[in-house]
Amino acid sequence: MKKLKTHLTLLLVLSYIIGVAQEKEANPFDFGRMWTFENPPTEWFEEAYDFKADKAWFDDVRKSSLRFATWCSASFVSPDGLIMTNHHCSRDEAIGVQNEGENFDVNGYYAQTLADERRVDDLFVEQLIMVDDITDEVMAYTKNAENDADVMTKRQEALKALEEEYATKKGWEGLRLQSVTFYSGGKFSMYGYKKYSDIRLVCIPENDLGFYGGDPDNFTYPRYNLDFTFWRAYDEDGKPMDTSDFYYEFNPDGVEEGTPVFVVGNPGRTERYRTVAQLEYDRDYRFKHLLRWLTNRRDMMLEEYDVISQDENKEREAQELLGTINGLSNSIKAYNGIVKGLHNKDFMGRKKTMEMSIKKESKGLTYWADLENEYNKLTPHAWAINHLGASPYRGQVFMLMHSIYNYKNAIENDASDEDKKAMRETALETAANLDITKEKKMMSMLLNELKTDIYPGDATLDRVLGGTSIDAFVNKLFKESDILNGKADKVLSKEKNLKKEKDPLIKASQILVQRYNEAGAMFQGSSAGRRVLETKIANQAFNVYGTSLPPDATFTLRISDGLVKSYNYNGTKAPIKTTYFGLYDRHYSFDQEFPWALPEKWANPPMELLKSPLDFVSTNDIIGGNSGSAIINAKGEAVGLVFDGNIESLPGNFIYDEEYNRTVSVHAGGIMAALKYIYKADRLVKELVKE
Repeated sequence: MKKLKTHLTLLLVLSYIIGVAQEKEANPFDFGRMWTFENPPTEWFEEAYDFKADKAWFDDVRKSSLRFATWCSASFVSPDGLIMTNHHCSRDEAIGVQNEGENFDVNGYYAQTLADERRVDDLFVEQLIMVDDITDEVMAYTKNAENDADVMTKRQEALKALEEEYATKKGWEGLRLQSVTFYSGGKFSMYGYKKYSDIRLVCIPENDLGFYGGDPDNFTYPRYNLDFTFWRAYDEDGKPMDTSDFYYEFNPDGVEEGTPVFVVGNPGRTERYRTVAQLEYDRDYRFKHLLRWLTNRRDMMLEEYDVISQDENKEREAQELLGTINGLSNSIKAYNGIVKGLHNKDFMGRKKTMEMSIKKESKGLTYWADLENEYNKLTPHAWAINHLGASPYRGQVFMLMHSIYNYKNAIENDASDEDKKAMRETALETAANLDITKEKKMMSMLLNELKTDIYPGDATLDRVLGGTSIDAFVNKLFKESDILNGKADKVLSKEKNLKKEKDPLIKASQILVQRYNEAGAMFQGSSAGRRVLETKIANQAFNVYGTSLPPDATFTLRISDGLVKSYNYNGTKAPIKTTYFGLYDRHYSFDQEFPWALPEKWANPPMELLKSPLDFVSTNDIIGGNSGSAIINAKGEAVGLVFDGNIESLPGNFIYDEEYNRTVSVHAGGIMAALKYIYKADRLVKELVKE
């Protein structure tokens, strides 16, 4: 890590030279600590924690970790194939194996015997077995590319060819292969996964515990959430898988203040190598537009929920809608955190300082200015690409407009009768199933979003409205359009009707969808060039810092180091751990109402449960996809289960901040206490902790 220290000194000097006002200086760790297993930071671990992790240690913790289906992380925690992950990673899969009369959301589930463990069809986990660096092979294949687009084409050809080659390579037979791109194309690896396809449910808590605190408590700390589930992998003979060579021993007492801990899991996506110009685009356009889009639709769904939740016959529909609302609320809170970070002068100052330091080492290269210029060209089209794409969340009428535009375009370009018929039928089907009251609201909402976000001087919306207000246009559209008033078949059955564009819906579709296609062409046309510039910029960072900087997250296996550590928040200090006392305090403080209500079986808890730790925090670097990761100590013992980050961690999409960024985990002691005192899961307790 000597090189990292040398360049950190350079950063400190540069922060004064360029006059960036900031509370903290830029740090190479702003890029995070999501280390790959190809380049584990052994020297850093020894320097920071006095911990000498050898190859055997890294191999063991790598094989003990799992990717849970395509959305979460997990790990083996017993020699008999027992798997630990989150409740929120498992809930939708688990309820699929409920028997008649059972309700896992209300009562949870615990398999009293092996025979009671229930298989979920199509559920699987994957274990990373083989890793190989293929950078030289890919670079050799692309070195004679003629232009930017050719670089991207040859790169994909190279990766495909290498996957085919590795499929027959010794030691890789039978593995699922994945080529992985790091540093935007600076390095490449080949991964080989072993897949376990017989996965059975062992134990899942009630939804009130697994989702305790609901959306209000999401991304916060102190936290009181029992977000765990246990599954088991079985072999081809229907017996529990022998995982005695790779699993984390369970330690309910393995952490205290200052304990070094490591998260081993699959972080989904970070964007920490984006340039300052890209981040400013994200702040002012990309995420700003997305947040407005999400918030408006969440609020509309809340109004709909208030109505249908009163109808006993629509209980299931109401619950499904509430699930969608919760998902949108989660996204809104996450993106709000990112945007808040992008407006943070300290964070952006650090990004500018880091960028300046890399530029200074790059001998006058203009990649950053070139990329900024590309985004300047795209900025006038940002509103269109963000708001005009076909989506059911923009309304069925807007989907119909896209269908009509495509149908008209097919007619003008002499498409086959078969293709035109298919397009016409799609449009007719959509037109026949419209909730006009809802569609008018959604159209008004969309047009008001355009009014707010349209680029200055762009006349698209004016052309649509034709000099009227949004409300007047919407009323006129739904009154005068034959397509929207039961005559779609009459209008669309004659191709000349589309060519004449007499129906106001056809006219509007030509303006809006064409504008979207123009924006799409601009973004698509610059895509290859931007990706090549991103590669060159990431390569410069790699040239300066080497593997002392981890690459962005790619939903592949990483190890993140940190400490169990408190932090200051809201004028006070957060404890490193919470206890079940706090869980019950919130239960009664909120008058036993959802999402802080506890099921009846949790009444009258023993003192041993109340004193047990429940959740804890650490400085590890995580992002979405890490959910379900084991958090282990230096002995390789599972001391907790990652399920969230605090609100201060949300800017982690583009910068890691150790001072306030915290990973929130279920304490292994909290899981054990629930199994002992509430679920009476003696079989599971004995399997996890051998006496």
